[in-house]
Amino acid sequence: MLETRAIVIQSYADSAEVIGSGGSGCSACDGRGCGSKKLTQLFCSKPRQFKVDNRIHADVGDEVVVCVPDGAVLRGVGRVYLLPLVFMFSGALLAGQSDAHAAAGALSGLLVGFLLAKWLSARSLRQQPYIARLARE
Repeated sequence: MLETRAIVIQSYADSAEVIGSGGSGCSACDGRGCGSKKLTQLFCSKPRQFKVDNRIHADVGDEVVVCVPDGAVLRGVGRVYLLPLVFMFSGALLAGQSDAHAAAGALSGLLVGFLLAKWLSARSLRQQPYIARLARE
């Protein structure tokens, strides 16, 4: 299970807006060994905020531990990247022999793939990140 520290900046009934407060990387080295902290600094210049499930009803200002279920990241990557790609190639192959038809089929397949990925993502609520507990020093 992936975990990171965050601070609650907005609280709703069953969810909360959080902003990351810990270092980047896994708990093994906190980004000092593999370089994930440097990649985060390169591509993420400002802290990002996320909406997560608030199962423990944390309040604004609480430092919490946010968890992502095992396999959720890999399934999300497959859904967002692989599914539209498969539909794009399928649309290009099924559209016909001419370049114009293949391009139109590829664009149509890509659009269908993205819409299907969005629909599937909205239905998979059990894969959403959630606040597991309050962070302890």
